[in-house]
Amino acid sequence: MQTIAILNQKGGVGKTTLTINLAYSLQQDGHKVLIVDSDPQGSTRDWNDETDGAIVPVIGLDRASLATDIKAVTIGYDFILIDGAPRLSKHMAAAIKCSDIILIPVKPSSFDVWASDDLIDMVRQRQEFDSNLKAYIVVSQAINNTKLIGEVIEVFKGDKEQLPVLKTKIMNRTAYPFSASEGKTVFHTKDKKAQQEINNLKQELLTHAN
Repeated sequence: MQTIAILNQKGGVGKTTLTINLAYSLQQDGHKVLIVDSDPQGSTRDWNDETDGAIVPVIGLDRASLATDIKAVTIGYDFILIDGAPRLSKHMAAAIKCSDIILIPVKPSSFDVWASDDLIDMVRQRQEFDSNLKAYIVVSQAINNTKLIGEVIEVFKGDKEQLPVLKTKIMNRTAYPFSASEGKTVFHTKDKKAQQEINNLKQELLTHAN
């Protein structure tokens, strides 16, 4: 079983969107997947309610005891995806503690890069105790043909204290919020580019997981 936490202390970076789409993509490969909503706001649970749980199973564990409680509800699953709380808290620390892979979506802006520093520090501290914990940055909600994407990637790559940046970039496409508002994913739309992005991200993560 692999546990992947999608975390960022800053809201509005596409954290929940990545969680639900990545979960569905993994499920389409025949894996048994569970989403754990650890955000007290419950956005993933609200998404799940739109289809009465017909897309991917979701449970809520929005408490600081997540690292302990998750063990009792995830038996038999191949992948657990944790949608984290959008702030530094005991909830986020618990998600880091019980994960195999941390995925941090960052929008291509200086403000978002700076805002991710404290979370990255938390992850780095955890890696000192758990050398098997893997963590990556993924550029999210990017706009095509803008220099900001490359500049943000260079910022992360130029600092040895930063985390590695995945090659796959998630672009700013209307299919993401549109499908989420209906309790679905981009795989329920006609946007092939969005679908390919998520599948590419999945393959890249699976490569790192092995």
